[in-house]
Amino acid sequence: MYRIYTRTGDNGTTALFGGRRIDKDDIRVNAYGTVDELISQLGVCYATTRQPALQQDLHAIQKTLFVLGSELASDEKGLARLTQTINAGDIQALEQLIDRNMAQSGPLKAFVIPGKNLASAQLHVARTLSRRLERILIAMDKAVTVRDELKSYINRLSDALFSMARIEETTPDACA
Repeated sequence: MYRIYTRTGDNGTTALFGGRRIDKDDIRVNAYGTVDELISQLGVCYATTRQPALQQDLHAIQKTLFVLGSELASDEKGLARLTQTINAGDIQALEQLIDRNMAQSGPLKAFVIPGKNLASAQLHVARTLSRRLERILIAMDKAVTVRDELKSYINRLSDALFSMARIEETTPDACA
């Protein structure tokens, strides 16, 4: 039988990809733990929306966030072993998504108060999680270098999630 517990973290430490052990309250663990939380919230968004295009975009973002989380969870040895990292193309893809969604939903006429419907409210929760992650990355960058591409991706992600929430808010009968 396969076990998912190892007991190696019982002393309050965890291993980075690459082997180095760090305390579980290290800012790196906070960062990649928040990525995990965001990926899970995007799963709720995926399950809530009835729009296949948004589901496709959400799934793609989840996959990209796994790449981002892997980088945050890696030490120097682990970073050298990664085969994929966040790049300018990932950022550009979010910018294209934002532009497409904002063109479809139209100009903002007032502040958006989350809650028009369940799907848009869930996307706004994901947006605020991405903003929290951005703050954590900025703080982390003071102790451990965080590549600019990661910070830019997360900054664009909050805008992308906002644009997706706008699609949900402006599409009649888009969600339950």
